Amino acid sequence: MSQLYGPHHRTLQDRFDTRRLADGVERRIVRREITPEHRAFIESQDMFWLATIDHQGRPTVSYKGGDPGFVRVLDRNTIAFPCYDGNGMFYSMGNLIGNGNVGLLFVNFEQPHRLRIQGVARVHDDDPLLADYCEAQLIVRVSVSEIFRNCPRYVHCYQKIGRSEYVPRAGMKTPFAAWKRIDDVQAELPANDQGRAEREGGLCSRKEYESYLAKVSRLG
Repeated sequence: MSQLYGPHHRTLQDRFDTRRLADGVERRIVRREITPEHRAFIESQDMFWLATIDHQGRPTVSYKGGDPGFVRVLDRNTIAFPCYDGNGMFYSMGNLIGNGNVGLLFVNFEQPHRLRIQGVARVHDDDPLLADYCEAQLIVRVSVSEIFRNCPRYVHCYQKIGRSEYVPRAGMKTPFAAWKRIDDVQAELPANDQGRAEREGGLCSRKEYESYLAKVSRLG
């Protein structure tokens, strides 16, 4: 009995004659525990995509980035990662508090490789790992139910040209987010960000911010 496939998967597998292949993939590749090879790949990555489910049952996907090792393998069944400052929506984190079912996708674009994780997440605001992550607001721990690699043949090859300067790092001042300088959002910023724009470079108009984004996009 498959733990991965349901009746709709089976219908498509039978239609395209891939049931045997799908069963072989589950048997050979899908694991219930994190292997040393999985751990090495996960902890070498500086980004992943996080799939969560909102309060209306709708799926959504978010990009999460940090320095290599920001996702940690704590044991054979558990990974953890931080929640850094964002746009104030707490969309992924709020989704996880309401529904812990989660999917993660890790992709290496320089040496094509993909790894998928299914599990159940818990969000913590008092996790001891908070002390290990500069400026982390929350810690997410994921209990892994399935982990497996995917064929990388459709992964396009890209070369990394730099890391984000906004990733919090110990001993370094994290730059103030450009969008937090926009004049019409100042009253909406949280208390700890009030007045920072004036102290750290000044305000900008929304038009100036859009011009900045266009310039950054062209440089990228």
